[in-house]
Formats: sequence, C-alpha cells, structure tokens
Amino acid sequence: MTVTGRIHSTESFGSVDGPGIRFIVFTQGCRMRCEFCHNPDTWKIGTGTERTADDVLAEALKYQEFWGEKGGITVSGGEPLLQMDFLIDLFQKAKAAGVHTTIDTCGQPFTKAEPFFSKFNTLMEYTDLLLFDIKHIDNDAHKKLTKQANTPILEMATYLSEIQKPVWIRHVLVPHRSDYDEYLIRLDAFIQTLQNVDKVEILPYHTMGKYKWQEMGLKYPLEGIEPPAEDRVKNAKELLHVADYTGYKNRKLQLV
Repeated sequence: MTVTGRIHSTESFGSVDGPGIRFIVFTQGCRMRCEFCHNPDTWKIGTGTERTADDVLAEALKYQEFWGEKGGITVSGGEPLLQMDFLIDLFQKAKAAGVHTTIDTCGQPFTKAEPFFSKFNTLMEYTDLLLFDIKHIDNDAHKKLTKQANTPILEMATYLSEIQKPVWIRHVLVPHRSDYDEYLIRLDAFIQTLQNVDKVEILPYHTMGKYKWQEMGLKYPLEGIEPPAEDRVKNAKELLHVADYTGYKNRKLQLV
C-alpha cells in the first residue's frame, strides 16, 4: 500500500527553518488554534494535495546543489506529527539519499500511547533535528492562546531530552500573552532541565498572516496588538539566555 501525505505547499529556498538552505514541506492539518497563527489555511485536516514521499523527495532533490553542507529538508505545517506514516516514509528515503532531516513541530499530538509512540521512535531514528515550538509555559495561558493544553508538548520536550535528540527551542513572543517576565523565567527554568537544546530562538509576533484570517472569514483574535518592541525582544533573549546556547558544544558541556 502506497503511503501518502496531505501537503499544503512547498518552498524551495527556506533560510530560517533549520541549518543552511532548506526545502520546506508544509503539511496540511493542525489541532492547535494559535491566536497568532500566520497559516490558518493549514488547519483543516484531510484537505491539501495528496502526495507520496517519492514525489516530494524527487521535488526536493532538484534543489540539493543549493543546500551546501548544512542544508536539507524541513517538514513543517500545519502539524507534521499528525501524518506519522508519511513522515517515516519520507525521512527513511531522505536519509538513504544522504539528506539532513528536520521537523518543525509544536509537539501537541505527542503521546506515549500506542501506536503513536512506537511510530514516533521509528521516526526519530531518521530525524536529525527538531525545531520545537513551545507556545506558552503556563498551561492555562497556553489553552487561551492555542485552545490546547501544553501537557503533551512539555512531555515530548522531556522525552526528546531523555533520548538526546537535538532540538532548537522556538518561542513566539506575543505582547499581552507570553511577553511577561514571570512566564519567560518559568520557560527558561524548564529549558534548563533539558540536555539536548542546541539553540533557543525568540520569534517576535507579527501580523503578516492577518490577511489570511480575513480571507477565510475569521475574526483575527489579536486585533490591535502590535509586535513587541525591540527592548522587549532583547529582554526575552536575556531571560531565556539565548546567547548561552552554542549548539553541540553547549550540550556536551552540560553533560560533563
């Protein structure tokens, strides 16, 4: 039986979705309803273009000469972990072709229940890096911001640390939602418990996806909220000790 995935779109020259130049695969479908989402058109599960891993990989490899030593494929979304079978098939074939593989995920589908957990562990065998989004460290505030609890997300973060799978932690800084020192300090304390973090990134909230909400007839929930000021972004970087994360070198030092 041929495994297929539901794909929203692809991008051939991504420069902010992992190391080097990346071919980005945006999967279709997500259970989160982030108030700041700039791709609400990826939410609906079961839509998008049905494609095989062979088809997607063949498209990606057309651009391989531009990736350099660090580039490769990043699967984003939507939420990639909702399509585990497709991801496993794609990444197995990508690794066989010598391609660096990255997943951009919020971790919301994570569970140690079967069959998800076994499939997840298989996927990790073919995954080089995860861009791991922690939307909010406070569970109640997380529910307000995304309509979902953060419990499975933090559980996945802890498990990735246990198996020493490299991650880049990403945090969207949203005024009146996550941009409070008490939350940032709590998030930093959690990140400090992890032994697999190669990088921490602050992503300032922006309104570039607002037009998509309007086109879809949706009320934009952050109307009137402006992107964070430069000093608040700097403050968040300091509280999360962004400058202290220097990739594998930092992680190895923590393990000594």
